[in-house]
Amino acid sequence: MKDPASIIKRSLATEKTLSLIEKNNTLVFIVDLRATKGEIKEAVEKLFDVKVERVSTLVTMKGEKKAYVKLKPEYKASEVATRLGLI
Repeated sequence: MKDPASIIKRSLATEKTLSLIEKNNTLVFIVDLRATKGEIKEAVEKLFDVKVERVSTLVTMKGEKKAYVKLKPEYKASEVATRLGLI
């Protein structure tokens, strides 16, 4: 597997992503364009010491790959977001 830090480029903090953190226990990241969902899941689990339930991805109009990472219920996205300085 690639280095987790090279897969996850940065986290996103917008009104929509902060709402997803609170309501859906979901974090949003900009990731490497070539990263697979499995690699993204592994990278998030290693970097933030959490378990991931599901990963959804899309490529934005800017050509960036955005990953929506839903955490398992026993982990709180808000705690990870606080560690990242998002909230």
